[in-house]
Amino acid sequence: MDKSIKTKKSNVDVKPATPQKPGRQRKVTTLQKQKSRMGWVFISPFLIGFLVIYLPMITESIYFSFCKMKTGSSGYTLNFVGLENYKYAIFTDKDFVSNLWKSILDLLFQIPAIVIFSLFIAVLLNEKMKGRAIFRAIFFIPVIVSTGIIEQIDLQNYLAEVQMNATEISQGGMQVTSGTEIISRLEVQRYLQGMIVGNELVIYITNLVNGIYNIVNKSGVQMLIYLAGLQSISPSIYESCQIDGATAWETFWKITFPMISPMILVNTVYTVIDSFTSKSNVVMNYISKVYNTNNDGMMQATAMSWMYFLMVIVILLAIGGIISAYVFYQRRDV
Repeated sequence: MDKSIKTKKSNVDVKPATPQKPGRQRKVTTLQKQKSRMGWVFISPFLIGFLVIYLPMITESIYFSFCKMKTGSSGYTLNFVGLENYKYAIFTDKDFVSNLWKSILDLLFQIPAIVIFSLFIAVLLNEKMKGRAIFRAIFFIPVIVSTGIIEQIDLQNYLAEVQMNATEISQGGMQVTSGTEIISRLEVQRYLQGMIVGNELVIYITNLVNGIYNIVNKSGVQMLIYLAGLQSISPSIYESCQIDGATAWETFWKITFPMISPMILVNTVYTVIDSFTSKSNVVMNYISKVYNTNNDGMMQATAMSWMYFLMVIVILLAIGGIISAYVFYQRRDV
C-alpha cells in the first residue's frame, strides 16, 4: 500500500514556482524636493514674464549699443558700428569715467557704514526691552518715507542746497561747510591732532558723520534681515554660553557673528545693488542726461548702461567671492 502511494507521488510533475512580479512602487518625494517644486511654481510668473517681455527688450538693447540711429519720415534705421559707442564712452567722454570712479568710491564708503550700522541697531533691537516693536517701526519708517514723492522732494532740496553753497563759494564766501553738516574736517583734525593719522581717514570720518542721515535711511531693510537672522538662533546656545561663563563680548564674536554671517553676505549684495540703482547715483543721472540729448546720445547711453551693468556684476562677484570664504553655514540633517 505504501509503495503504490509512493509511485503515484513520484509520477506527479512538480512545476517550479514562478517568481511574482513586484508591484509598482510609488516614488516617495522628500520634503526638500517638494519645497523645491513649490519654489519653481512661485517664481514661474516671473520667469514667464522675463522670457516673454524682458528678454526681447534686453536683446534689442544690446543690439542698439552696437549701432547708430538715423531717423527719417518712414521711421528709424540702425547702422551697425561695432564698438564705436563703447570706445566713445571710455576714451572720449571723460565725464562718464569720472562719474564711474566717483560712484565706486561712494560705494566703498557706504557699504561698511550701512552694514555695520544696521547690524549694531539689529543687535540692540533684538534685546528684550519695553517698546521693542515701536523702536523697530521707528528705524524702519525712513525706508517707507524715502520712497516715491518724498524721495523726489528730498533730492530736489539736496540739489538746491548744493547750488546755494556753490554760489556762496563762487562769490568769495568763506563758509564752505553747509548747514546740514555736523562736523567739519578742521574739527576732526583738532580732535585727532595727538594721533598720527592721514588726511584720508579724516575725510572718511567726516563724511561718515555728516552722512548719517543717508545711512539711517538705507539701513532699514538690512536691519530687518539681521533681525530675522538673530531670531533664528536657538536660545539654548546662549544659555550654554552663560553656563560656561562666556562674556557678552565672547558670545557675540563666537556665536552671534558666525551664525548671522550669511545675512552679512545678503545685506552686502543688497546694499551694492541699492546704491547702484538709486536715483541719487551720479552715473545713473549722467546716463539719463546723455540719453535725452539726441539719437547718437541714445545709442551712447545704451552702451554706457551695459558697461555700468557689467561693472556692477563684476563688483558683486568679487564681494560675494571674498565674503563667501568667511561665511559659516550651519549643517542641518535633511
